[in-house]
Amino acid sequence: MAENMRDIKRRIRSFQNMKQITKAMEMVAAANLRKAQEQAQASRPYTDKMREVIASVATGTQGIKHPMLISRPVKKTGYLVITSDRGLAGGFNANLLRNLLQTIGNRHGSRDEYAIFVIGRKGRDFLKRREHPIIEEITGIPDSPEYADIKPIAQRAVKMFADGEFDELNLVYNEFINPVTQRPVEKRLLPLAEVEGEEKDGQKALYEYEPSAEEVLEAILPRYAETLVYSALLESKASEFGSRMTAMSSATDNAGELIGKLTLKYNRARQAAITQELAEIVGGANALS
Repeated sequence: MAENMRDIKRRIRSFQNMKQITKAMEMVAAANLRKAQEQAQASRPYTDKMREVIASVATGTQGIKHPMLISRPVKKTGYLVITSDRGLAGGFNANLLRNLLQTIGNRHGSRDEYAIFVIGRKGRDFLKRREHPIIEEITGIPDSPEYADIKPIAQRAVKMFADGEFDELNLVYNEFINPVTQRPVEKRLLPLAEVEGEEKDGQKALYEYEPSAEEVLEAILPRYAETLVYSALLESKASEFGSRMTAMSSATDNAGELIGKLTLKYNRARQAAITQELAEIVGGANALS
């Protein structure tokens, strides 16, 4: 009985330590989530303005047909997948990668029909183990990423599309809905055919182009596509922190429940041990009398 009580007490201490860790991780994730939300919101006006300018150029100038705005028959598809470097975030990575494998399995009959760019150690390791064709990878993205952190992989993905090495480029990432809900999504990044004709209703801004509308598009279309990758990364970061906060909150609650059950079990064992000792004392006293 004494050994059993020591074991229960050891397990209680273990769960108490675990609870302290998961609570601290929950608080860190909550703080990072707030920063990620602010960063994502701050990037939206820039992206929206670029989209407005591109739509104005594309619709206001006759005869412009930039390759990044034209849909073509899809013979090969590129996927830019955004995951996290660390785990302990619930189903954040698992749900996204499961959906990606299902999409690839349904859409492609051969690995020659697609190519993958991956951000995040979890996605890289998962896809490498299954021998999927990874063109480029980036890991070690900080909790508050900057545009420069993803610029090389975004530039290469956009350039390969522009060079015709694949005919479609899709973003695969977790869309942030709220702190407890994140949704794996696939969105077409290139071609940007839907940008044409999307000027806002009402008063429209008039732009003068120097040296020409064609050269302006040539400069800003790749940058706009790269900015969309960066915006998706910010959404993914917010989703990661929201998922981790939820997972650590559940782990903290579960640890608390286990501590309560083990404490009750310990008290019962202790009470049984005391009762047994009293019974032995009374029995010894009766024997002496």
